[in-house]
Amino acid sequence: MSLVETIRLWQEGVCAADRKDWSAALDAFTAVQNPPAKICFNIGCIHLVLGKLAEAEEAFTRSIGCDKHLAVAYFQRGTVFYRRQNNGKAIEDFKEALAQLRGNQLIDYKILGLRYRLFACEKQKLCELVAIPVGKLFRPNEKQVAQLEKKDYLGKAMVVASVVDKDNFSGFAPLQPQTSGPPPRPKTPEILRALQGQPHRVMYEFIPETAEELQVLPGNIVFVLKKEKDNWATVMFNGKKGIVPCNFLEPVELHNKLHIQEETPVEEEMPESPTSTAPEKPRRPAPGQNRRSSPQEAEPPVPSPHILKVHYKYTVALRVQPGLSYPELLDLVCRKLELQPQHTELRYKPAESQELVTLTAKNLDAAWSQSKDNCLTAWCDLTEGEGFLPDSKPEESPQEAPPKEMGPTQVVAQYSYEATQPEDLEFQAGDVILVLSKVNEDWLEGQCNGKTGIFPSAFIQH
Repeated sequence: MSLVETIRLWQEGVCAADRKDWSAALDAFTAVQNPPAKICFNIGCIHLVLGKLAEAEEAFTRSIGCDKHLAVAYFQRGTVFYRRQNNGKAIEDFKEALAQLRGNQLIDYKILGLRYRLFACEKQKLCELVAIPVGKLFRPNEKQVAQLEKKDYLGKAMVVASVVDKDNFSGFAPLQPQTSGPPPRPKTPEILRALQGQPHRVMYEFIPETAEELQVLPGNIVFVLKKEKDNWATVMFNGKKGIVPCNFLEPVELHNKLHIQEETPVEEEMPESPTSTAPEKPRRPAPGQNRRSSPQEAEPPVPSPHILKVHYKYTVALRVQPGLSYPELLDLVCRKLELQPQHTELRYKPAESQELVTLTAKNLDAAWSQSKDNCLTAWCDLTEGEGFLPDSKPEESPQEAPPKEMGPTQVVAQYSYEATQPEDLEFQAGDVILVLSKVNEDWLEGQCNGKTGIFPSAFIQH
């Protein structure tokens, strides 16, 4: 079956599900020959709505067979096992879903077409069993769906009549009336005036207590117009002007891109949970005092954490606190990559040399001092065996070749991709990307514009 027909049936099934016509949705999804993991997942969700637990379990099993790293499929099959009173297999699937989170607090499936975030629960905390809400399905790429429509490049025939009196012209274009002056210039959009400030990313949620303060959420991009000595900044966000604490913000570079925030559903506006607790607000003066006249009461800004980027079979980025010792740093990397510290070695590239040097407790401070913007790049090697923990599984399946065997290839970006995590690779449509390795079915690792990171494979030309 062609890709066009697959996308057509996929979109037809999603539209039927939006109308709650579950039978028509199931017919469209099952008509796809050799369905991928996302469509198998959708079939399982439809069976779950119809109460067909055995069929739902079979569909989620097929989805996992297509993509062994799809954590949400393990999670959904676990709910089916629980409803079928097969508690043992349900616990196994929930544990596997948690393992596929790879130490992260959540996975946001929005970029893959599913408007849902799978969160990890706190340990030793009793929670009610939850399932993905009805109607939440993997949706096809909007650009591919738009290309299914037939385009009429010629358009409909139309008669052009002259608006000039006594015009006997019979060619392709009649005479046009002359104006006394040029047309008025378009007004400058409000978004351009907002971009005049310095862009900053919000790190923590800020809830205002006065009318002049502005509410912001983690991940929002604000434009700082002015910073005061009392650790407060005047910012613009969504056309609104207000003040927020300076230590809640970190500078970012937009690379000459125009960020226009579109209306999104409520569930998409939910910010990701911050990785650390928010700093305290700056102390405000008593009523009647000038807030900006007491710089001695301002608290010093909280130092930003260091970033350690580690190249292994894929690239990960970790936030580490300044002053962390080498054993603590190595333990943090090994827990992230599921390796044994005694069989793991970290190396880095000094500024004065192009050769990799083993990272030790003696040269750790020197390595951080040579890093740019507190971001240190290291390479992870195994000194003995595979190095995996006994109860862990390798990140890649046997059929996926490691980066050294795969060999780098060059591809062209079909769409622009904006990084949302430190380990992401950001690029523009048309950029040439050097692919270093394959992370899983949907993610690749590559280099572009001097940076290394991971990115969705759907954003490049295949």
